Amino acid sequence: MPSNKDRRPANNPATRIGYGFDSHEFRSGIPLKIGGISLAHDKGLGGHSDGDVLLHAVTDALLGAVAAPDIGALFPPSDSRWKGADSAVFLREALKRVREAGYGVANMDASLILSAPKIGPHSAAIRERIAQLLGVGVDCVGLKAKTPEGLNLENAAIAHVVVLLEKRSSPKKPRKKNE
Repeated sequence: MPSNKDRRPANNPATRIGYGFDSHEFRSGIPLKIGGISLAHDKGLGGHSDGDVLLHAVTDALLGAVAAPDIGALFPPSDSRWKGADSAVFLREALKRVREAGYGVANMDASLILSAPKIGPHSAAIRERIAQLLGVGVDCVGLKAKTPEGLNLENAAIAHVVVLLEKRSSPKKPRKKNE
């Protein structure tokens, strides 16, 4: 059985990995945004904010990489300030926390799972927008789209994201425990 003396001391490793996941149901009468890009489609993604499943997963991956609270804790659906909010606001807060921890984004990779619309025609624009938001080159943003064959998920969009952070500078002033 491992003991406390078997644990590595808290430090600031050269790299950190974060994983994010999000899913939203398609609903009529809502504009569709994925990766910060508005897409023409007969349904959008329901959510308290703009429902951008990809930016939500990127945000959670960034927050997880620096052991920060998740998107739901920082931007609770019960808070009316976030109703219809642009998900880029959430991502910017996550990036601020990444920088405060002394890291920067090295690269990001994402998989989207949805039946429609086809992401291929929009992939370059989505990658460019995410690269812009993250402050990295487009060659540091991976994006794949898959259909949910056999999973009975035709009315949902799901995003899986991993990010790699690299040490950039000394961490800034630590945040309070519940921030």
